[in-house]
Amino acid sequence: MNRRVLFVVSVVLLLVLGWWRFRPEKEPVSSPMAPSPIALPPAAVHSGPMPAPAGETSPVPSVPAEDRIALADPLDAPDGNIQSDLHVLNEIFQAWQTNFPHDGNPVGENNEITAALLGNNRLQLALIPRNHRAINAQGELCDRWGTPFRFHQLSGTQMEIISAGPDRKFGTTDDAKLSP
Repeated sequence: MNRRVLFVVSVVLLLVLGWWRFRPEKEPVSSPMAPSPIALPPAAVHSGPMPAPAGETSPVPSVPAEDRIALADPLDAPDGNIQSDLHVLNEIFQAWQTNFPHDGNPVGENNEITAALLGNNRLQLALIPRNHRAINAQGELCDRWGTPFRFHQLSGTQMEIISAGPDRKFGTTDDAKLSP
């Protein structure tokens, strides 16, 4: 009889431990490690209608017009210049770091960094609209002359941004660079 009782107790104990190990977890109400909401200056949020991409479907959820981030709107604007473009890109990287404080800057080649800024990231946060005029057909952020920017990580939180300038050749005197 002792063996039978011991067996039953063992089976019950295993069932309880199995339930405890594989029970459904409750949703946490809040987490200290949860990413902060988008922290951008008030001027960065655009309140006008958001243009829909022509014939394009995106895995990134659409953002209501009143919540669309307009931080990239001045980038490559007709009334701007390359220095203002470099500062806009720097602000975009600062917004990235605000929302991904433990990740540092997005990494990779221009097209990979651009994809991350377009919303291909764990939060699906788009800091630049997909149909922005500064993005070429290869998915690269380009300067006002159509040359892809060069992004050079100085550290996890500092990104050097380089434009080839009007001659479209890197390493010449008309290059523009922002090293924060």
